[in-house]
Amino acid sequence: MSHDKPVAIVTGASRGIGRGIALELAKTHTVIGTYRGRKDAAESLKAECGADIIQSDIGSAEDRNILIRYAQDVYGRLDLLVNNAGIAPRERKDILEATEEIYDEVLDTNLKGPYFLTQNAARFMLEQGHGRIVFVTSISSYTASTMRGEYCISKAGLSMAVQLWAARLAPHNIQVFEVRPGVIRTDMIEKVKDVYEEKAKNGLLPQGRLGDPVDVARPIRAIADGLLDYGTGTVLNADGGFHLRVL
Repeated sequence: MSHDKPVAIVTGASRGIGRGIALELAKTHTVIGTYRGRKDAAESLKAECGADIIQSDIGSAEDRNILIRYAQDVYGRLDLLVNNAGIAPRERKDILEATEEIYDEVLDTNLKGPYFLTQNAARFMLEQGHGRIVFVTSISSYTASTMRGEYCISKAGLSMAVQLWAARLAPHNIQVFEVRPGVIRTDMIEKVKDVYEEKAKNGLLPQGRLGDPVDVARPIRAIADGLLDYGTGTVLNADGGFHLRVL
């Protein structure tokens, strides 16, 4: 089926950063948003912006295949993939006490899933002759948090995945980018939000405030609009200046 409007997949679209991205992209794209557990939140997204919603565990090979086939079969195109879905460890444990079970759970969702979803999407994009891919990572890709080592390792791996896919796909008119959020107001940080708010005001973040999902969605808007097409592999920081080293 041919479809004139560009199509974007946003994983983990029902809440938080993913929801902000989906709402922004829905202004110009047909959005296919995935969710894992909160169907109510996904239905709310659909009602608000008209996104297609698909229950999908990005850590599952079968679910990844179904997701890309949906874009192929229903719309016949995929212009943008936003690898946003991610989880925090169910328990924060010192790396001396961390378990393999939680490590595997986090890595399957945060790293293995996006890596192989990108493989599936890239094969389709190669057939159609164009595409854009975004990995939403984190300042945790280079900031050590010894109470959630699995999360840091997963995000560090994603940063390298960006470089690998950007290099592999650059000759084929498929651009790949990393958007690296800092501390963003979502339910993931709800329990420690006040602590981070205070730290932001006291110098942790040069711009003095925590981010909102829209602060991550705006760089992705620029990517979706093709404004950065000659900069494949670029890292876009959405962190209030956290990445700066200041004496």
